[in-house]
Amino acid sequence: MIKFGPAGNSEAFYEQGYKSTWQAPKWLHDLGLNAFEYSFGRGVRLTQATAEKIGAEAQANQVHLSVHAPYFINLAGEGEEKFEKNLMYLEQSAQAAQNLGATRVVFHPGACAKMDRRVAFENTMESFKKILTMLEEKGYGNLIFCPETMGKINQIADLEEVAQLTNLAENVIPTIDFAHLHARTIGGIRTKQDYIEILDFLENTIGTEKTKKIHVHFSHIEYTKAGEKMHRRFEETDFGPDYVPLCELFYERKMCPTVICESNGTQALDAKQMLEAYLHAKK
Repeated sequence: MIKFGPAGNSEAFYEQGYKSTWQAPKWLHDLGLNAFEYSFGRGVRLTQATAEKIGAEAQANQVHLSVHAPYFINLAGEGEEKFEKNLMYLEQSAQAAQNLGATRVVFHPGACAKMDRRVAFENTMESFKKILTMLEEKGYGNLIFCPETMGKINQIADLEEVAQLTNLAENVIPTIDFAHLHARTIGGIRTKQDYIEILDFLENTIGTEKTKKIHVHFSHIEYTKAGEKMHRRFEETDFGPDYVPLCELFYERKMCPTVICESNGTQALDAKQMLEAYLHAKK
């Protein structure tokens, strides 16, 4: 089943008088949405009791949860201390995911900094492979880990790199952030054919089954020659990419992704627009 929802709580959630994230699942359900991504971007600070309360509300309202691991992760980094920190961030995120009843852990793979890109990616692959094994040994093998395509050109995780990371294990599915791909290709997603080429590439590299179940991030985005600058709202029509052709392809290809909208402040209402585009394609 395809799922649509926001990353975090949007402005409308608070404007309507809600204050706590445990209230979000019912609010999203009433909007017709069925997904929610809880961000630990600045660190995992969620008690088990609160996580379980949010998880119970999500289950009661048929909202599927995912989590976003801290932004501090850089699997390209060298040295034992850096490796241990990366492991800690992913393990903390995995534990929080289990407490929430979430099934997917999204993370940013890393950045080259001043390192040669080939060396940085080799480090990323090796670190992720080791961490996956260690997380399975620690009891997190039931979770799906989702490396995300990144928006700045000097960051690890273009489409090809994420495909390679995905092929390391069965419980790895990519997060395809189409806004990030649009930014790092300097506005490269303009037509339905551009989306087709991305999905075809995934089918040919990670297989049809994983491609059908990809994790998706989407928003409009502003970029510079270096790639991503900032996420934008759908109402800001000077920015792209266009979500409608992608939603049509989800239906035409019988895909069942989790689609998380990251619009700046309007993520729930824009997720609703994506759902409506998908439903329109079905008619």
